[in-house]
Amino acid sequence: MPSRDFKRTDRVAAELRREVSTLVHAAVRDHALPSVSVSDVEVTRDLDFATIWVTALLPQQSSAAVKALNVMAREFRVQLSRVMRMRRVPELRFRYDDSVDRGERIDALLRGSGDLDASDDQAAG
Repeated sequence: MPSRDFKRTDRVAAELRREVSTLVHAAVRDHALPSVSVSDVEVTRDLDFATIWVTALLPQQSSAAVKALNVMAREFRVQLSRVMRMRRVPELRFRYDDSVDRGERIDALLRGSGDLDASDDQAAG
């Protein structure tokens, strides 16, 4: 039997990411939420739960945005049940993805250390 390259959970996660991204974008616009975007979706193997990772334009407002999205999760699930061709849409859980923030922090630290090395070279020369 040939092996499948993609599991069903991967296909469901990809479709959820597309659909939830549009719902989140509309919610941000309609409810004046802090600007967030969907970065990833992870679905449990039994398709009961989906963790939706979001990033925020302003990290200090991320907790308020995630809290508001978790409140709207039930409404999103109802809307997804109308659009997606699934028997049962997973329960949605929104989480903040801080990987972008950590990457920017590391980049800033590296740029800062590069500036120190350059100034040391100029002082020596």
